Amino acid sequence: MLTADLAISFQRGDKVTPRRMEPDAGSLQIAEDLICIFAEQLQHRRSELDAELNEYVGTGTDYRIIRGLIKLLLDGCEFETGGAIEPAELRQRLFLKAKHHHPVTPAIRQQLIAELAAELAVESETISDGLFADLSDNQRLISFEAPTPTGLITQYNLAQAQALLYRCVELKLTVTPQDAAGYRRLFAAIKRYNLIHTVKGSAETGYLVTLSGPLSLFHRSQKYGIRMAVFLPALLECSGWRLRAEIEGKRGNAFYELNSEQQNLLPRQQFNWMESADQSEVLNKFLTAWARLQNEWQATVSTEVIDLGGTAFVPDAVLENADGQKVFVEFFGFWTPRYLQDRLAEFERSGFTNFVLLVSEELCGSREAPTNLPPNVVSYKTSPDARLVLTAIGCDEKRL
Repeated sequence: MLTADLAISFQRGDKVTPRRMEPDAGSLQIAEDLICIFAEQLQHRRSELDAELNEYVGTGTDYRIIRGLIKLLLDGCEFETGGAIEPAELRQRLFLKAKHHHPVTPAIRQQLIAELAAELAVESETISDGLFADLSDNQRLISFEAPTPTGLITQYNLAQAQALLYRCVELKLTVTPQDAAGYRRLFAAIKRYNLIHTVKGSAETGYLVTLSGPLSLFHRSQKYGIRMAVFLPALLECSGWRLRAEIEGKRGNAFYELNSEQQNLLPRQQFNWMESADQSEVLNKFLTAWARLQNEWQATVSTEVIDLGGTAFVPDAVLENADGQKVFVEFFGFWTPRYLQDRLAEFERSGFTNFVLLVSEELCGSREAPTNLPPNVVSYKTSPDARLVLTAIGCDEKRL
């Protein structure tokens, strides 16, 4: 993705749009040139790659656009620290030798390098090259995932749209009526990136989903902003939605609008996008830990969207016993104490009681600590304790 300094957008009145790069002959030529530079620099040092790129960028007025393309290409690169011997170890051993010589002239330096090379049974050049091989400039480009010129421009346009969401105050999604699978896919995209959200509506009429933006948080807003930006490509894979995001601007807040019918942005499957697997990993760990308890309740992944009368509950797992009783489990992503209390109030108004909420202390978006948590809200640091969930549903592991 792009860094904030490379984000370009235009505001007219209360509307804001991201910078769009058209795939014309000039843009395609720039993209092709940059891709060729990266390909030609395979196995070369990063300093050499940077020198070639700096020369290409020059001092033109479109340097931010070119730097943005370069950033996206760098995301597809893998750099490696050269040398078979740890650079820090080489420096330590060489500096220990050098402390007996003062001053260390170029001739003495070469002599000490030769002595160390003999001790390690390698060439002197290996020592010289490896001393500072861990510095960024000396790392070597060992692999490069080269897109097509058209693909790079398409990736750039999506990245500019994503960058707008770094400054998002609030995002509203209007979801049209669709089947349960469509709803689950959209809600799964929201939960995959742990976004704070509220849901209004019903399966029959559709839903209004409100997502808190990073600028609405006092804590962890940068990390949250990245999650919201990465959510956009996942959203593009869903259908039947309309987006209206409030974006902070220098001339007052403005709105970015998008819908599932648009053709300008492609979903993430076209590229190697960073994904957050935190939610699924936590769920898998919970299911594994639950199976070890060997109790009468069986835990499985939930596929339901439960109507709470004006809002929806999308649990991650369901616990079911032999009598057919069910308890639904939801893993909260980012959250605040107020958001948690509002969510509990929704359950209370609906009369729905067979649920357990799991909240991560690490994903709390506020410095305010929650107090007086009810029994069916279980907090955890890294992984939820399945035994505490068992207690929350009114069972005792020892008794079972």
